[in-house]
Amino acid sequence: MAVSSRTRATARAGKQAGAKANAADGRARGGRAKERGGAAAQLSNERLLELYRKMLLIRLFEEASQRAFRQGKSGGYLHVYIGEEAAATGFLDTYREGDKVITAYRDHAHALLLGSDPKAVMAELYGRGTGLVKGKGGSMHLFDVAHGLMGGYGIVGGHIPLGVGMAYALRYRGTDSIVQLYLGDGSIHNGAFHEAANLAGVWGRDGMNPTLFILENNQYGMGTSVERATAMTDLAAKFDSYGIEHEKVDGMDVEAVLACAHRVVEQMRTTGRPYAVEALTYRTVSHGAADFMEKYRSKEEVQKWRERDPIGLLEQKLLQSGALDEGRVKAMRDEAKRTVEEVVKFADESPEPPLAELYIDVYADA
Repeated sequence: MAVSSRTRATARAGKQAGAKANAADGRARGGRAKERGGAAAQLSNERLLELYRKMLLIRLFEEASQRAFRQGKSGGYLHVYIGEEAAATGFLDTYREGDKVITAYRDHAHALLLGSDPKAVMAELYGRGTGLVKGKGGSMHLFDVAHGLMGGYGIVGGHIPLGVGMAYALRYRGTDSIVQLYLGDGSIHNGAFHEAANLAGVWGRDGMNPTLFILENNQYGMGTSVERATAMTDLAAKFDSYGIEHEKVDGMDVEAVLACAHRVVEQMRTTGRPYAVEALTYRTVSHGAADFMEKYRSKEEVQKWRERDPIGLLEQKLLQSGALDEGRVKAMRDEAKRTVEEVVKFADESPEPPLAELYIDVYADA
């Protein structure tokens, strides 16, 4: 099951506690970043069900990819998005043709939300020739240029200058497209981040850098907590150094993320200036699928965050409104489960790429 009845019950308690209090527990204690927007815009039940369905598919896909990794069916390394689904779901709701999206190695959800074929994504994890990039990239290096995904990147912080450069190019060409640049809390202590953020700020003064920095603060860079990594734990406020406007959002509440995303993106399309949002979220699974000994955090801490599971929170709201009942919840889960079973079957039965594929796409055509 994607979201257990126990998860829904604890989500009820978490919702009552309120996003603001939980964001404060999310280790961003500096307090200087702006928190804007107030209550999220009221969404129809149909719209909320659409968001629920998307997050549910991501969750089941990620659970299946974890099983495949532990069964030895997918190689390389694997980082799943379990617990963080609301962040990408909310921000990518603003995507339109011409925009670009670039992210780090926790990239499966972004590809699925942008419209990549789930079968091709899973086949890529399996290293098969039918994969999104012909089995050459694996989990950490998903690309789907047709859908605006300019890559997942395995080098921490290495993609940040690329995203900033893309944003400059988009504006130079006279478009109002933007770049959504996803980065983790661990990457902002990297020199590549500071150099790129400075350029974004400089170019942005002239309206020439519509980079939306989406800082997915899941509280840990691998096993190192934010407090142990930086003296300044208000991560959004670091963008002040580069003249980049910023705010925080409760990254476990998809409605709050959606409202923030649409407001910010509309502003950026007009101004061409960069913007940063720190989404306070939490991965409720280990950093990577091969990590089992999580000595850096307690079971009690993980359980506390599970009470604010983004899918559980939304499910509870839909149950309370009458848009869902237990029967429909089961039907939607079963539908997502069947989809994922087909995806896994496709990946399992797909052929390995031929050896000749090693020499294809190495150089661009002249």
